[in-house]
Amino acid sequence: MRSLLVVHNHPTAAERLESVVSKQQLPESVMRAAGYTVATARGEEQARQRIAEADALILDLPIPEIEAWSRSVLEWKVVPILWWCSEATATLSVEACEDGVMADGVLSASMLPTEIHWTLQFGAKQCFERQQWHLERRQLLAKIEERKWIDMAKGILCEVKNITETEAYDILRKQAMNERKRLVDVAASIVNVYNLLQEQKQGRTKR
Repeated sequence: MRSLLVVHNHPTAAERLESVVSKQQLPESVMRAAGYTVATARGEEQARQRIAEADALILDLPIPEIEAWSRSVLEWKVVPILWWCSEATATLSVEACEDGVMADGVLSASMLPTEIHWTLQFGAKQCFERQQWHLERRQLLAKIEERKWIDMAKGILCEVKNITETEAYDILRKQAMNERKRLVDVAASIVNVYNLLQEQKQGRTKR
């Protein structure tokens, strides 16, 4: 991990750039001094254009803005996201200190290069573990959704054909094999057709 992108977005960033003392405390200055290649972005458009080359993202902005930024960034690229804690960002974040923060670590100008290095390494590990957790969660939810369709289709077949659930499942499985479709797709098709027929039946009854 050598390439970093720093995002400035809070009101005091421009003021700090004008000060020689504060300029030395800017994340890009500190990270370059620690041996990293650093690009900067002001606003979402620049960040979107420059994120491709970055191994990690440093958000130099108040905590209340981190969640929205994190969600946007993860749509562009999976990278560790770290919060830059400075006097300005900390002051603007006081009321949000109890919020859940979507960040993989915290950096500050007072850290030594070795501390920065390990913070970035652990941040990267946490980032990819979180992505793996999200992937597993999506897969689990997809399986639950598939099971819902299959159970509904089995219930319909049991009712219509007066058969057991095991027999209904065998019918679904054989139809899926014959049509070379996923079991859930066959189940969804049966449920949708059944619901359509029921709606048509109710429509005729009302007339």
